[in-house]
Amino acid sequence: MPRITFIGAGSMVFARKLVGDILSFEALSDSTIALMDVDGHRLARTTRVAEAMVENGGIDATIEPTTDRREALDGADYVLNMINVGGTEPFENEIRIPERYGVEQAIGDTLGPGGIFRALRTIPVMLDIAADMEELCPDALLMNYTNPMAILCWALFEATEVETVGLCHSVPHTAEAIADYVGVPQEELDYWVAGINHLAWFLRCEHDGEDLYPRLEGAMEDPKTYRRDTVRFEMLRHFGAFPTESSHHLSEYVPYFRTESETIDRMRGTDYAERMATATYLEGWKERSAERDGAFSDVDLETVSIERSEEYASRIIHSLETDTPRRFNLNVSNRTNAIQNLPDEACVEVPCFVDGTGIHPCSVGELPPELVGLVRTNVSVQQLAVQGALEGDREAVHRAVKLDPLTAAALNLDEIHEMTEELIAANEAYLPALGRACAD
Repeated sequence: MPRITFIGAGSMVFARKLVGDILSFEALSDSTIALMDVDGHRLARTTRVAEAMVENGGIDATIEPTTDRREALDGADYVLNMINVGGTEPFENEIRIPERYGVEQAIGDTLGPGGIFRALRTIPVMLDIAADMEELCPDALLMNYTNPMAILCWALFEATEVETVGLCHSVPHTAEAIADYVGVPQEELDYWVAGINHLAWFLRCEHDGEDLYPRLEGAMEDPKTYRRDTVRFEMLRHFGAFPTESSHHLSEYVPYFRTESETIDRMRGTDYAERMATATYLEGWKERSAERDGAFSDVDLETVSIERSEEYASRIIHSLETDTPRRFNLNVSNRTNAIQNLPDEACVEVPCFVDGTGIHPCSVGELPPELVGLVRTNVSVQQLAVQGALEGDREAVHRAVKLDPLTAAALNLDEIHEMTEELIAANEAYLPALGRACAD
């Protein structure tokens, strides 16, 4: 009867999905689920739906809502983190200020100025959560869903004793896309993927022993298919491997696609990316948040049912609780020597076996030089962002932004310095540890 704590449970759509996942397993259906959020209104909304799942499903789970984080964490076995620190205002700063300087981010939640500053304002809260866990539930597993995944997990690996893994659905979503492009059922794919979050690579992808890469390369030559995933197909064409994360996301982790409006338009694609164009993403995010608030304000609780999604969290918990072996791609510390040509302290995304004995990252050896070269450009930014956050090192923050591939492709060093200072000033309330401005 595990105690499973949700931090950031006011994230209604996601929390509802994860609660349903947990309750869908008979072995977990008597769990205690502690729902915590600082927003009492959103928390109450999630609680009503979770309680309806329990009642309608006729199960013995207990739902405990609270706005007190320590109360939620006390005695927890598993902690699921999905917080958003600061809401809309800092997010808008992190998109609009770089945009004025000519840095056209796509999403701004993983790398680039947006990802770096999102990490800087989120890491202090994550460290507070970890400190509470070390006191109140020292043996609990922290499963992080919040972005920027790699930077946040790296900071926790570095500064805490809490067992932490990062969960992201980009690998199975990419597998789904590949299966569609080559005409193979997704459940029949056999693949081996490694790298970092949002920049991992399908090192092997097969169906019944057949290497699917020739078929994927053939699909790329079809104009209609190419337009669906332009950036990823270009990376395949030039670097020989298919990366995780959508083309739209991926375009801001490398320097090739977002420095000229014509290239951005040409590479936008026809699926997800077209709906998430830079000029409308922020407004779209606000609209979707408002729609979700409205959609769940009048949920018919009598029709709420328990359903299982594709998310990993419940399956990880079930494997650990029941000794059921499974394999997932998870974000873990590279101190396990999972990827030999990346730094030991980095956060890497690699295959992991999970069973009753714990989470066991697999060794994938070395990434090919062309792939690890791309990954290292992101890892260097992550490393300096972690240093800036943990040590209050303003210069490290500047250097992180200056090493960012997209920013460096768009601006000179003086422009990057000026932009970074403006970002620090705009987000001062969230960054007290950075201290006074650097001398020009």
